[in-house]
Amino acid sequence: MKYSITAALLLVPTLVLGSPLDSDFTTKERRQSPPADQITIDSASSSGNGCPQGSVSTTLSPDKTVITFGFDAFQTYIGPTAAQADRTKSCQLHLSLKYPSGFQYSVTDATYHGYARLDPGVTGNFLSTYYFSQSASQTCTTKTSISGKEWLTGQVYTKADHVETTSVIWSPCGATGLLNINNRIALTSTNASATGEVSNDDATVSFTQIAHVGWRKCTP
Repeated sequence: MKYSITAALLLVPTLVLGSPLDSDFTTKERRQSPPADQITIDSASSSGNGCPQGSVSTTLSPDKTVITFGFDAFQTYIGPTAAQADRTKSCQLHLSLKYPSGFQYSVTDATYHGYARLDPGVTGNFLSTYYFSQSASQTCTTKTSISGKEWLTGQVYTKADHVETTSVIWSPCGATGLLNINNRIALTSTNASATGEVSNDDATVSFTQIAHVGWRKCTP
């Protein structure tokens, strides 16, 4: 089963966290979550031309419900002098959480921060797909595109993916699920002389993703 959700893109002067999609839902899931001291990152890795080896950092929040990935090579460019390969970059994250049996987890919303500068005629496209390796046919995908004169001088952006409760993809019950998050950024242009970039003004972190994790108990 596949879900496709349109993500919201917000212009903000500073980097901010996206709010949970439903406070009642979040509170309920937190009540059902396993003890925080029993949740750890079992493994985290990445693959793709947007996240070469050694360019991704991972941080788990103290309450073990928010995971932050930092990228220092996830940058795209377009223009007369830009290489064709620089127009599209992708990075797939592979994350395994170690937690007690009898629970499941899922991404309930994710927030992305970065910087974009686009000439007229240039469009930036963002695509994020969430799925578990044990259930690869069940995916949740968000899509966002940006263009227009407001991006001419450059803007910091926040891309907020709010996954509807009915579209949440849960890890397998009774097993540690390997969560995959496939992120793709692509630049297209209707003007051969136009230029553009999607990157970040911080040389060490050019793209940041925060994934909020929800929990529920397995049912017999």
